[in-house]
Amino acid sequence: MEKPNQTSPLVEFILLGLSAHPKLEKTLFVLILLTYLVILLGNRLLILVTILDSRLHTPMYFFLGNLSFLDICYTTSSVPLVLDGFLTPQKTISFSACAIQMFLSFSMAGTECVLLSMMAFDRYVAICNPLRYPVVMSRAVYVPMAAGSWALGGVASLVHTSLAIQLPFCGANVINHFACEILAVLKLACADISINVISMGVTNVIFLGVPVLFISVSYVFIIATILRIPSAEGKKKAFSTCSAHLTVVIIFYGTLFFMCGKPKSKDSQGADKEDLSDKLIPLFYGVVTPMLNPIIYSLRNKDVKAGVRNLVSQKYFSR
Repeated sequence: MEKPNQTSPLVEFILLGLSAHPKLEKTLFVLILLTYLVILLGNRLLILVTILDSRLHTPMYFFLGNLSFLDICYTTSSVPLVLDGFLTPQKTISFSACAIQMFLSFSMAGTECVLLSMMAFDRYVAICNPLRYPVVMSRAVYVPMAAGSWALGGVASLVHTSLAIQLPFCGANVINHFACEILAVLKLACADISINVISMGVTNVIFLGVPVLFISVSYVFIIATILRIPSAEGKKKAFSTCSAHLTVVIIFYGTLFFMCGKPKSKDSQGADKEDLSDKLIPLFYGVVTPMLNPIIYSLRNKDVKAGVRNLVSQKYFSR
């Protein structure tokens, strides 16, 4: 195992992945590969539908197209590396490639947190203030909202990645993970990481606490407005416009908070099992959520289903 000293610059990391479970690696390779292909196909289809179908040229579907593109970028920033690790005996990654992978993954995750809150605001205006919706959510408003989500995620990721790569790494260069996850990299530093920890805490408040609070307050007003609708059909129609987004939010944040709250194993008894689960849960979270998003929006949205049918029929009859 490579142990660079304090004066030698670190040139690469070793990714442990599932080296201790070679049989499981083969099974996961097939499973993750199929899931990744579904992610690419499903989200690409949603993007095409929202672009080609003029009926879907609205703020809600503009945000949805951004979410689908984000999910493709997020999974592509890590899944190919994970798949390569399953097949490669010596799982190494260069220092620069690790930094790029950290930046992309953190940026996409932060952007999705903000983007989901922007989508909640869109649903709030559509249901609680429908008459003002065309004015409040004009193109001059929703395009900068989406762009701001990307910018915030990128800036936060740039700050954390810059702080991480400036640290000296003079211990073991082994990352006990599938990819360059920023917390796993920080554990290898041989210097004070107080600034990194504090900045991560501030970022968690901004990208987790604030969006969750904003989304929760938005849906309190949305549900209150829906309950005041006199007809059952009106209530059903109003709720159907936000049910897909609410489902995605619950899955995204519910799984995220479950991972954050999951206790880590510290004793030797059953440590291997807990260590394995600590790796697998984030791995499946990183691929299952992006896979479910297009499925949820397709199943729960008549306009999207109609757009998909039209797109498929056009492709079929154009042959």
